[in-house]
Amino acid sequence: MRYTLTGATGPVGLALVRRLAADNHEVVVLSRRPDRARRVVPAGVTAAPWSGQPGDDVGPALAGADAVINLAGASIGSRPWTAGRKRDILASRVQATETLVKAIATLAPDDRPKVLINASGIDIYGDHPDGVWSETSPVGDTFLAGVCQAWEGAAAPAQALGVRVVCVRTALVVARDAPAFRLLSLPIRLFIGGPLGSGRQLFTWVHIDDLVGLYVLAASDPTLAGPLNAVAPEVGTEAEAARTIGELLHRPTRLRVPAAVLRAVMREQADVLLHGRRAEPAVAVRHGYQFKYQTMRAAFADVLGAR
Repeated sequence: MRYTLTGATGPVGLALVRRLAADNHEVVVLSRRPDRARRVVPAGVTAAPWSGQPGDDVGPALAGADAVINLAGASIGSRPWTAGRKRDILASRVQATETLVKAIATLAPDDRPKVLINASGIDIYGDHPDGVWSETSPVGDTFLAGVCQAWEGAAAPAQALGVRVVCVRTALVVARDAPAFRLLSLPIRLFIGGPLGSGRQLFTWVHIDDLVGLYVLAASDPTLAGPLNAVAPEVGTEAEAARTIGELLHRPTRLRVPAAVLRAVMREQADVLLHGRRAEPAVAVRHGYQFKYQTMRAAFADVLGAR
């Protein structure tokens, strides 16, 4: 198969590109810094320039692709959520997606990709301490829920072009280079970590290997369309996650960080750490996906190098 990817130099994108290249697929990555991209992607992967802004001529890079995977978007955790940063988080996702869909529209029907796989997040469901949230559940009303709704909405018009659309609603990614997991584990490693807030908020997650596997499933299964929850079957609490990390690293986890402190320092951005919901991978299971890492302990042990 031929794949075209955006956002391919982030932790998820690189893991996905490496898997596709190892499986001998043809891979083209669109990057704002193609020279840097060529240095980090595997040999044989093609890097082409793009800005993610309207007016990009990326049609040639999409023509004949079996799957286009869109991971582009400004990081939600690298900088404070000022009004300007929130606009950037939203615009970077929507504009990049709209640019891809418009480019697909310029192609002859036979040259259009078979599927557009668009990144999204389980934050689309909002903050819910109770209940189980599947792909058919209603969406929430938080800032990140709104971002995810707009992101998925920008991909939807590709359906009218004869392109199958899948939106991968991703949980916290458990990977060595994933910023959110490092933020959670590093203080514990340094003996200064513990539960965040009450610790009772639900902790949804997915191991990077399974996230890559779900993207491959979305590309290869022609019957899969619409939202796809990328979340492991086991959902615990944030306190259970912190305790598991502490046990694997042989570190204490008694230093709780009060929610009021997180709110004072991070303001609305603290939602990333204090919100939770029990999302289930209903579509993935229905389509036969077998999770490699079903429990937090197995996933954390792999990433932390602990046994």
